[in-house]
Amino acid sequence: MRIRIVGAGAMGRGIAQWAAVAGHTVELCDVRTEAVTAAVDFVRSMLERAVQKGRMTAGDAAAALERLVPLDDPWAGGPDVELVVEAVREDLDTKAEVFGKLEQALPDSTVFATNTSSLSVTRIAASLKDPGRLAGLHFFNPVPLMKIVEIVPGAATRPEIPPLLTTLVESCGHRAVTVADTPGFLVNHAGRGLVTEALALLEESVADPAGIDRIARDVLGLRMGPFELMDLTGLDVTAAVIDSIWQGFRHEDRLRPSFLTPNRVTAGLHGRKTGQGWFAYGPEAPSPAPEAPVTGDADRPVFVAGGEGDALRSALSTAGATVESGPGPSEAAVVLVPVWGTTAAAAVAALGLPASRTFGVDPLPPAGRRRVLAVTPASDPAAARDARAVLARAADGGEPYAVSVVRDTAGSVAQRLLASVVSVAASIAERSLATPADIDLAVTTGLGYPAGPLAWGDRIGAARLLDLQRALHATTGDQRHRPTRWLTERAQLGLPLTDPGTSPADCA
Repeated sequence: MRIRIVGAGAMGRGIAQWAAVAGHTVELCDVRTEAVTAAVDFVRSMLERAVQKGRMTAGDAAAALERLVPLDDPWAGGPDVELVVEAVREDLDTKAEVFGKLEQALPDSTVFATNTSSLSVTRIAASLKDPGRLAGLHFFNPVPLMKIVEIVPGAATRPEIPPLLTTLVESCGHRAVTVADTPGFLVNHAGRGLVTEALALLEESVADPAGIDRIARDVLGLRMGPFELMDLTGLDVTAAVIDSIWQGFRHEDRLRPSFLTPNRVTAGLHGRKTGQGWFAYGPEAPSPAPEAPVTGDADRPVFVAGGEGDALRSALSTAGATVESGPGPSEAAVVLVPVWGTTAAAAVAALGLPASRTFGVDPLPPAGRRRVLAVTPASDPAAARDARAVLARAADGGEPYAVSVVRDTAGSVAQRLLASVVSVAASIAERSLATPADIDLAVTTGLGYPAGPLAWGDRIGAARLLDLQRALHATTGDQRHRPTRWLTERAQLGLPLTDPGTSPADCA
């Protein structure tokens, strides 16, 4: 296939490298000829590096470079051009102008694709005489490594174009998912579940950014915590995406932005690229403060209360802790309450527990060696230190658990992050914006989560996850936590969250 790529910036040159390596002839052009020269040099350096690392042969690299054709005039005729991929700046008028000129220069048979990450594909196509020839082809940076592409048909896109683009993408070694032309498309939309909930937790002073990131990594198994991720992406970019998706979905509570971000963006606290975000960066940046050491009495008796306590009671007993039995705690014991969508404060009130020495514990099985202890405004600090020491105990002399101390909140940190990730994905499935399989594929490939959000929810179980979300909603009164119909129906019917279910069309 002969492909013309318009725009030789980071995305354009990445797409050019990807397509040329896959065997396609690539015309690379830009209104700035120096950008094309720089892009070709960059692709050459990437291919040379791949040869040095043994990822491709010198012959294959040379052949790929020969297939990369610098083009002086983006609007030149091209009777053999089968596909145009536009990768210019994110501005509707600019993209419309580019496609208007291309429509005059290229044959009617040429398919047009825009790499927009935030603009409406339908609105871009509306500027064309034939809007049916254009679709979204959204790559992620760096293109050769991020092996997922979103194919986005606009409202007028001809039905044969998305399958054609899917075949192209998958023949070049990437995975393709077809998504609706909605704000954020799929990956950026699904990613809001993590960062918006992390910001909400910070708003409530549940934990600081480093503490939330530790729990996200060590309990949920994420490669990066949400605040590390925002610093990597750039808070200016993240905040703009959050706002645009929230506005695009008519102020959906589940996607609500945080009041914390505007001032930080204005102050230039964007993350790695400015040297200071949620964390500091650069050779002179101070190291992150380490976690406070565990200093309490690990031999203090402990009483585990509540209906979620069997697993914790067993684990602490195996680790050699003095775990009390009976109807209530002794005067000497600290009290641990595993909470599922509720608070330790509610357990104190409901069960008549001693407020100064009762603490919440997250019962989610951790991906790493970390447990989470929640303290209330009534907590005695010395009792909290002892509870932390008890929770740090490990069986058979193994490595002690790290124990995060957070403010008591409904569901604790990890439950709220996970519930939000699953809830946003379920709302995408509920609206038929993408299939459950494509949602999970796009998120695991594009965001690097340890599991797709719907499959992750199935690990917990639809019924148990519904209990969590109902408890979060009832405890907080916040509409962001209300269960989706997708989750509620599947819990009631005994179906997995990954099951697309029967539609009326299936029965017609």
